[in-house]
Amino acid sequence: MLAEDSVLLREGLIRLFVEAGFETVAAYGDADALLAEVEELAPDLAVLDVRMPPTFRDEGVRAALELRRRLPGIGVLLLSQYVEGTYAQELLSAGDGGLGYLLKDRVASLDELKDAVARVSAGGTVLDPQVVRELLARRTDPLSALTPRERDVLGLMAEGRTNAGIASALVIGVGAVEKNVTAIFQKLGLEDSGSDHRRVLAVLAFLQR
Repeated sequence: MLAEDSVLLREGLIRLFVEAGFETVAAYGDADALLAEVEELAPDLAVLDVRMPPTFRDEGVRAALELRRRLPGIGVLLLSQYVEGTYAQELLSAGDGGLGYLLKDRVASLDELKDAVARVSAGGTVLDPQVVRELLARRTDPLSALTPRERDVLGLMAEGRTNAGIASALVIGVGAVEKNVTAIFQKLGLEDSGSDHRRVLAVLAFLQR
């Protein structure tokens, strides 16, 4: 089963899977549609984009975690345009195998894709080298994934400044600050739980480092 919001990429993947000898039993433009039918179709493998409607944030990962909860033996292969270390770590910590995380732009050949699908379906783990490097970096320093600008923003957050104060200090717009703050939360794995104050937790991570 395949979930990918881009029609062109979705249809292209279906054709690639056919050429590689695999059957796509169903394909969808969002993760919810896949989850609604996965138990009925019981596929060997689910291939999911990481970012899909409605928020284009982490729908694919959330769906992958739900899939592993419902069908522990299903293989899950995530495809992404970016290295999402937080998401990869979360998914890997929730299972013992049958997991893959590949970067779309780095799948160089049909044979590489075929090998990844076969290995994940058989219970193996396939990770793009860039994802591995990101995970290793996060194990040694959770702040290593931050860009220089994000580090500057986090440092000013630690001083107790508001977004407006950070914008003034860095001579950038408040909107740009908000985007950096959101990126910091994502890279540090600070989900909006409704109870924990993510801004405080981010500052604590900075001060501990």
